[in-house]
Amino acid sequence: MTSATDVRVDTTVLDATALLAIAMGGHDTAGALAAECRPRVVTDAAVVGGWRSPDGVVRLSLRTDGTYAGAVAGRRRPARGTYRVEGASIVLHDESGLPTPVVVYEGELEMAGHRLLPD
Repeated sequence: MTSATDVRVDTTVLDATALLAIAMGGHDTAGALAAECRPRVVTDAAVVGGWRSPDGVVRLSLRTDGTYAGAVAGRRRPARGTYRVEGASIVLHDESGLPTPVVVYEGELEMAGHRLLPD
């Protein structure tokens, strides 16, 4: 019989990016994605620039060189990585290679349940 003191508790702490990737079915494929996610010049100027959520919690800057920088209120480490435009969506790949899908609507973006408007 197992007592409460014999039970192993997993105390792994995941940051918001890792939890989001798990929730959206992503997995860490940093090695495989490293070559695929090299920054490239993005010609779709409609998405390039600064984006923010109306409440100011999420900020995202998409650059013309295929890189991005982002910030989430309460998160110590800023998000950085590369992105690709794929039809009507964007896929962000953070420095660990985890993908985050972003849906492009006319005049706004939707990322992880946050609506982002141009800065």
